[in-house]
Amino acid sequence: MSYDIIVVGSGPAGYVAAIRASQLGLKTAIVEKESLGGVCLNWGCIPTKALLKSANVFEYIRHAADYGIVVKGQEADFGAMVNRSREVANGMSNGVKFLLKKNKIDVLEGRGTVKPGKQVEVTGEDGNTTTYAAANIILSTGARSRVLPGLPQDGKKIIGYREAMTLPKQPEKMVVVGSGAIGVEFAYFYNSIGTEVTVVEYLDRIVPVEDHEVSKALERNFKKNGIKVMTGAEVTEVNTKGKGCKVTIKTKKGEEVIGCDVVLSAVGISANIENMGLEEVGIAVDQGRILVNEMYQTNIPGYFAIGDCIPGPALAHVGSAEGITCVESIAGHNPEAIDYNNIPGCTYCSPEIASVGYTEASAKEAGYEVKVGKFPFSASGKASAAGHKDGFVKLIFDARYGELLGGHMIGANVTEMIAEIVAIRKLETTGHELIKTIHPHPTMSEAVMEAAAAAYDEVIHL
Repeated sequence: MSYDIIVVGSGPAGYVAAIRASQLGLKTAIVEKESLGGVCLNWGCIPTKALLKSANVFEYIRHAADYGIVVKGQEADFGAMVNRSREVANGMSNGVKFLLKKNKIDVLEGRGTVKPGKQVEVTGEDGNTTTYAAANIILSTGARSRVLPGLPQDGKKIIGYREAMTLPKQPEKMVVVGSGAIGVEFAYFYNSIGTEVTVVEYLDRIVPVEDHEVSKALERNFKKNGIKVMTGAEVTEVNTKGKGCKVTIKTKKGEEVIGCDVVLSAVGISANIENMGLEEVGIAVDQGRILVNEMYQTNIPGYFAIGDCIPGPALAHVGSAEGITCVESIAGHNPEAIDYNNIPGCTYCSPEIASVGYTEASAKEAGYEVKVGKFPFSASGKASAAGHKDGFVKLIFDARYGELLGGHMIGANVTEMIAEIVAIRKLETTGHELIKTIHPHPTMSEAVMEAAAAAYDEVIHL
């Protein structure tokens, strides 16, 4: 059978690309070897947020007295939290199944391998293969937990994110290696329900891609809540003999050995590009990712790639945007290329982190003269009323033209606030225009207006 487009992989990049292709009148099929929705819906973004919400609710209950409410006998049911997370994930996967059916997209179940001549070979669970042809093939095969040579994952004592959300029982002690979004989210989750957590980060600060002040604020909060944070530290050995694990950590002060039940390796991801026919077709790869141009064409005509298997930020919303851009380009719509400096990043620990654009340091390195405005949530009426005074909004402006170069937030619900900064940067709104944009009171979002005012010495509530 022949199609206009075959998408290999049904994660947020793949299924979105397939639906957009169908909307544009292209005959479309999608290949999936496991569960519709890919890692994000089944083992990533969605189920982790369900776990984090359970932790958040438990935190509210534990601090109910702060709100004038007495709750007795509260207890975290780890198994029930995991079950709820899986139910949420299954519901989302079924939602994708419905959307694909609604948009008349053929789902080809099995492992997809690309072949020369714009063909995809699909191998089912029974081992039978069927070959399909398409005018255009889009690779959207995603990524998996990266395995370090000295930290091999056995799925039981040394685990990746996938096992971390379905452990058979709650560990008493856990060491988290890596402090990116995945690492700090799980560190927060397990700490909040009573696990003793140690975070080990090779670089000199946690969440190292964030603004320095955000990193410092999160480290203070983690330490206040009993999470041990070790920066400038490296795990050199994990001894898994016996009941638990003995983790050897090299620091500036020397070696330290920590005992724990489980080690979570959260040191990034590796693209799923092996054994799928890239070499046979001649598709170019560099440093474990498929090379593409700004419209996601590979070096071989008719073959495209999007999402976590190409260079760039491995984020669901980026993959979805790439999928839409790729398909609209195939359909001849001449879409605008994605601005990768205006991609929001969100981390859903507590307090949450959200950011976009330049950090203060990177803006200065890029040669900008900057104006920096910062507004703490401790000065926000809504934050005080909600009992969430930790954190701040920090904005970086180009001093010459007033362009908003970057926005960095840490605090409650800031992942819901960052889209305003993304839109402002897209529309090239100036700092003075932002100051004059009336924000509702009382809201957390007022802090955006106040941070802009602080950059120009016009702040009222500080």
